Amino acid sequence: MFKRNTVAVILLIISAFTGTLAFRLAVPAIAYYSRDVLKASMVSISIISTSFIFARAFAAVFGGYIVDRKPRLIVIGALMMALNAPLVYLYSLATSWIYVVGIKLINGFLNGIAWPLAQLAVAYASPKNSKARVSAIYFFFGSLASLTGNYLYAFTINLGMKRQMILSGAFYVLTGLLMLIAYLLIGEIKRGGQKKGENIEVDPKVIMVFGAFVSLISAFAFGEITYIYVSETIRIGKGKVAMILGTISFFSSLSSYFLSWIADSLGSVRALKVISLFAFLAPILAGIRTELTIFIGIFLALLAVNSFRPISRKVLVVHSRSSLAIGGINGIQNISTFLGGMIFGLSYSLGSIGVYHLAFLPYLPFSLALVIVTRKLGK
Repeated sequence: MFKRNTVAVILLIISAFTGTLAFRLAVPAIAYYSRDVLKASMVSISIISTSFIFARAFAAVFGGYIVDRKPRLIVIGALMMALNAPLVYLYSLATSWIYVVGIKLINGFLNGIAWPLAQLAVAYASPKNSKARVSAIYFFFGSLASLTGNYLYAFTINLGMKRQMILSGAFYVLTGLLMLIAYLLIGEIKRGGQKKGENIEVDPKVIMVFGAFVSLISAFAFGEITYIYVSETIRIGKGKVAMILGTISFFSSLSSYFLSWIADSLGSVRALKVISLFAFLAPILAGIRTELTIFIGIFLALLAVNSFRPISRKVLVVHSRSSLAIGGINGIQNISTFLGGMIFGLSYSLGSIGVYHLAFLPYLPFSLALVIVTRKLGK
């Protein structure tokens, strides 16, 4: 069983790379196609970006509920992932940004079921004393794929969007196959033997609230809106923006492993307090319209989210209803990212006062609220 689980975790880690590569190749292509060809406004871009997150939020809870009731149905995550392949090609055929939103909603639903189930399987099949670190490696490979996907987009611009989407679809099919093999190796995801709430380092309710605030505050660093903000503020080429953002995402994930080590060695509470500081500083720095501060702000936002993911899964996997708990935290984080993205899109038109962009001002009250929530950790 140990060897089967080890092989399964390795396959899921590889799937994190291939699946994220498929997704990240498509994101900048969709962003610039919507902005330049379909002439979408920044509010429309934010709706495109957040519609995916909105659908993913509800699908995550739905998928967690199904697997909580019927653990063997975890294999549906592999099917949902593979179904992205024909769907992404439709982006290149869209004639209005409204159509892009519709495709994004379906795309988000499929991903919302597929990814949380993979995260559950990784946390379940990992050794007890290194769950946060193994999960961090899983997410690290996702960020490595984000870097690769952004570079791949830059190098394949001349191929045109249709061919880029065919390439993206091929990686989605491969990801579905890897997930399917992994789930067959693991077998049934059994509920933990602990009683509800036993041996949980942090109150799950506090984890949920903490995750909601971190995701909302960091929303500006995800999706199509980030590419448009950076390219229009700093005035650099599309390919260069993709490569820079991919590199930032990669190093944020690499750095997040240190926080996972703190969680496994010194406790999750200490790690979460450090994460709250990163999330607090992120919108303050990203709103200052210089290259250095924008990139540091995006880095800290991604670092906060990338660090929180494995730690929260480590805490919640010992819950008596772990699949539903992990689906729930995915859903809450996606809803918060949706709201944060909409806030950014709506406030983007306000412009700047001096060097500070007012689109980031609404995030500041939530940053202060996160500091308050952090004081309740471990209680």
